[in-house]
Amino acid sequence: MSRVCVISPFTGLAGDMLLAALVDAGAPLEAIRAAVTDTGLTGWDLTITRVVNHGLTASHANVEVSDDATTRKAAELIAMAHRVRDRAVADVAVKALRAIAEVEGRLHGADPDDVHLHELGGHDTLVDIVGVAAALKALDIRTVHCEPLPLGSGTVRTAHGLLPCPAPATAALLEGATVTGTELRGETVTPTAAALLRALNADYRPPPAMRLSATGYGAGTRTLADRPNVAVVRLGETSEDVRDLVVLETNLDDVTGEVLGYVVARLLDRGALDSWITPAVMKKGRPAHVLHALVAPEKADDVEQLMLAETGSLGVRRSTVRRTAAARTTDVVHVQGMPVRRKHGPHHSKPEYDDAVAVAEKTGLPLRTVLQMAEEER
Repeated sequence: MSRVCVISPFTGLAGDMLLAALVDAGAPLEAIRAAVTDTGLTGWDLTITRVVNHGLTASHANVEVSDDATTRKAAELIAMAHRVRDRAVADVAVKALRAIAEVEGRLHGADPDDVHLHELGGHDTLVDIVGVAAALKALDIRTVHCEPLPLGSGTVRTAHGLLPCPAPATAALLEGATVTGTELRGETVTPTAAALLRALNADYRPPPAMRLSATGYGAGTRTLADRPNVAVVRLGETSEDVRDLVVLETNLDDVTGEVLGYVVARLLDRGALDSWITPAVMKKGRPAHVLHALVAPEKADDVEQLMLAETGSLGVRRSTVRRTAAARTTDVVHVQGMPVRRKHGPHHSKPEYDDAVAVAEKTGLPLRTVLQMAEEER
């Protein structure tokens, strides 16, 4: 089973609306606060309140700022996002912030690193972006789908003055997204939300059939006369069954084993479904390795760029394969009082390696003993 998040931008989408909706759907606030704390950001507090809007109860995210900074350069916020200990969360946050910086730099003829983010010294932007990435990771979301984004008309007031809606930065960040018109005036999609959707490789095609597990409503700050100003997220599980995927691979004869092991972990964190290494003999009898990654088509470009950057390779091959995934379920057993997740397929069951390692390290039992105890637990 694969965890899916479907975003319904009923009246539009902002970073705080998406964050609030994910918390409303069950994302733990403590995990979000911990990730933001990792950045080293000071003078902030994130609170979630319940509001009723046109008869609909929703969650509202509020960032209270006590820092006296009124602006920060994008490079500073990107460096702060890099400090998040969970690499998957950090990667999404960095990618979103870089997207904003590059677009703003291109629009204003400035170096992206020198672009200033004005919203309360960048607090709102950093909290929203890191918070959403942490919320999705805590919920174990693997794929994000987004319904068409309604774009408002009229003007929006920015630090650069009045601009048409959608603002130029938002329009640039939404290139490739599916959008639709709306009678609502003003900003309905913010640059932060657009950057998050890009960083998450949001899929704008109709979502797959799924077993719905939770629904969350995130309220915006604007009050509308005839409808609740909310974004909705629906979480569920879907069986991938037969699906076309992409295999990326590159030959390497000048990369150490330590680096290769690190790269495999990075590719998995970035979104690869699997990654592995096979030995090879290249021309002139040189011993080498072939690095492989199995990825969803929408993540192929991103994982490919990481593969090139981490290995220094001059090229990556790409091929399409068809994968049949067996239906699977999970449960949790306790070994020596500690939880161990187990994955059950139609022909085999297996404890989660990381959980078993945690038990082995805590208790001093051999790992093979912990694995056997977890397999036999009923």
